[in-house]
Amino acid sequence: MPRPATGTNPRTGANPRTGAGPRTEAVPRPRTGSVPRTGSIPRTGSTPQPRGQVRGRPTVSTAMTRRLAEKRAMRRHRVLKTLSLWTAAAVALGVVVWGAFFSPLLALDAQRVEITGQGTTIDVAQVQAVVAEKAGMPMPRLDTIDLRNRILELGGVKDVRITRAWPHGLGVALTSREPVAAVPADDGVALVDADGVRVGTVPDRPEGLPEVRVGLGADDAPALQAALRVLAGLPPELASQVTRVTATTRDDVQTTLASGQTVKWGSDQRMALKVAVVQTLQQAAPDASVYDVRSPDLPVTR
Repeated sequence: MPRPATGTNPRTGANPRTGAGPRTEAVPRPRTGSVPRTGSIPRTGSTPQPRGQVRGRPTVSTAMTRRLAEKRAMRRHRVLKTLSLWTAAAVALGVVVWGAFFSPLLALDAQRVEITGQGTTIDVAQVQAVVAEKAGMPMPRLDTIDLRNRILELGGVKDVRITRAWPHGLGVALTSREPVAAVPADDGVALVDADGVRVGTVPDRPEGLPEVRVGLGADDAPALQAALRVLAGLPPELASQVTRVTATTRDDVQTTLASGQTVKWGSDQRMALKVAVVQTLQQAAPDASVYDVRSPDLPVTR
């Protein structure tokens, strides 16, 4: 604050020496309503802010906020629904797997096994015993390949086909090895099938089976196979006349007929032609004792 001049009355501002009063100046008064209230004068260049808006932050609509919240809630609902569906599916799958593979719902019942095609050389009791070992096992877990191999190891079984008969049964279709020839052996008479497999042994040659005089050793296998193929190539009317077959080698097969006549076939090649030639020779020379068709193009009778 400026100090008053010397000699001036501090209260009145008058100078006692001169008697002059204080110097006054006219202060201009602002027009009514032209001066804004304190604190509300806007800064130069500033823009008035809307009511409720904080300086520097954007205004967010309440409706927009609700929509965003609804979207988040719907997204959570979809996720929970998906998880629930997958969980239910996993549980259902687990129940199905347990019921099919581990429970007795689909277990094999030995009483529901049907065996067919046993023929004359297969012991059905042995087949049933092998199948009975799998009783109680769930059908989907049943190893039919292993079961088939076990049955093929049994005597007289040439082939087997196994099918599942849901829900508790099996179908076992057997193909037996039927004997087609009797081969003299040290322990009796061996019965062999068309493949040369020994399917049994009997004391005497069964009626209706031709006798094949060929050894059963490994070295005799080619001659035995050739003799059996010659038998297999004969028509029924000619095969029924054969009583004996001999073969020292695979190229020296001959048969003896019930009439006592001998047919020299040689090898088992060109059997269809050889059979036709023998049938013609039987009609042309019925009294011949030997029909030699080892070379069917040049047959010989004597």
